[in-house]
Amino acid sequence: MTDSVNTCVFLIYYVSNNVLVVIMSKAKLEYIWLDGYIPTQNMRSKTKVVEDFSGKLEDCPIWCFDGSSTRQAEGNSSDCLLKPVAIYPDPMRENGYLVMNEVLNPDSTPHESNGRATIDDDDNDFWFGFEQEYFIMDVDTQLPLGFPLGGYPGPQGLYYCSVGGKNTHGRHIVEEHADQCLEAGINFEGINQEVACGQWEFQLFSKGAKKAGDEMWIARYLLDRLTEEYGYYIEYHPKPIKGDWNGSGMHANFSDTILRTCGDEKIFQKVCESFGKNIEKHISVYGADNDQRLTGAHETQSINEFSYGVSDRGASIRIPIGTVKEGWKGRLEDRRPASNADPYKIASVIITTTKSAY
Repeated sequence: MTDSVNTCVFLIYYVSNNVLVVIMSKAKLEYIWLDGYIPTQNMRSKTKVVEDFSGKLEDCPIWCFDGSSTRQAEGNSSDCLLKPVAIYPDPMRENGYLVMNEVLNPDSTPHESNGRATIDDDDNDFWFGFEQEYFIMDVDTQLPLGFPLGGYPGPQGLYYCSVGGKNTHGRHIVEEHADQCLEAGINFEGINQEVACGQWEFQLFSKGAKKAGDEMWIARYLLDRLTEEYGYYIEYHPKPIKGDWNGSGMHANFSDTILRTCGDEKIFQKVCESFGKNIEKHISVYGADNDQRLTGAHETQSINEFSYGVSDRGASIRIPIGTVKEGWKGRLEDRRPASNADPYKIASVIITTTKSAY
């Protein structure tokens, strides 16, 4: 998304007692940030109403919030700063904008919870495609859509990319979410029902790691907010339903200029081997409770092992067949990140490890 969107300022003129009156509409800026909860951060947001707003990022003011209520400060010194870093039109609000923020300390240094500030990609050389899996849950039953009370639906097999009311649950909200993301200007690339009942996925792609993280958090925000209208909630836990079901991941497809252009199998092998030398560094930011998903079953490699291979969906790193067919020019897919992981932190560690391989 560019740093500018269409203006939301409208002038309305009318005559009252022979006096020309000008009414300027106000814009609603929804400031969104990540809190300080450990190990999984939550989204927080609040609305700032402004007049005469240009629609540009640079005109979004620095704001503050009570960090003592979000585990980001102590009560005797509770102010944290919100630094706007991306802006998108809000598809659910007239004259509304969604403003993604970094959290700063009062002295304007990055807060320790600020994963975005750790990304070393100021030249936007790294491209990311995230595949966000999730379960749609019913607030009343606390079960995924399609799960009967006191029992289980049919086994996995017929849910993946299914059609029809018997196996497909929640398409209405998934389609509405896709439309909202497109209206917001997010580079939304697709949707599909996943392997488990009530499980879905959407895909985003961005040129630039920070932008990729911004758009994923905004897409999550839109999805979570949308569930409020239906009595649902989104479950990002990597294994919310125990048993013979696939867990939820957020596969990270990535490349830089070298991978996109090198044409050298050995370069790809060096990058993969570098990942194998930094297992704990990656797993530590790839999402809480990921050990429940990375078991070696259900299209995963064990969390305690590392492997890579062409077209291998049971490997830690998959080398897409398209990369090979293009003469070893393309991308890699890290299949280990969990659905509840922070895309900023995922991108940060992937970039660091990739650069260390060269």
